[in-house]
Amino acid sequence: MAALPKRFERFLKDYPDVAVAYERLGEAVHKAGNLSERERALVKLSLATALKSEGAVHAHVRKALKLGLKKNEIRQVALLSIPTIGFPAAMAVMSWMDDILDKKKGK
Repeated sequence: MAALPKRFERFLKDYPDVAVAYERLGEAVHKAGNLSERERALVKLSLATALKSEGAVHAHVRKALKLGLKKNEIRQVALLSIPTIGFPAAMAVMSWMDDILDKKKGK
């Protein structure tokens, strides 16, 4: 299992009550609808992509892999984003995805 980013580890240590509240919010929003775990993972990866947030893309790629999504399914999120966020931004997102995906075996 990959280590948590240092900044997040420090956040957990410095603000444990806020971290617990944040985790509970995440659990609540996941339970609030009918999307499957796989669908939620793709939506959250798409949101991170649209925000062009490197850290969030890394985190959501790791989560998607843990759920069993395939590399080509994850990369399709970047491809689908091209008309919305633009080609250069989508290529940046794909490179962030590859930071994680290239460390994993298989296709």
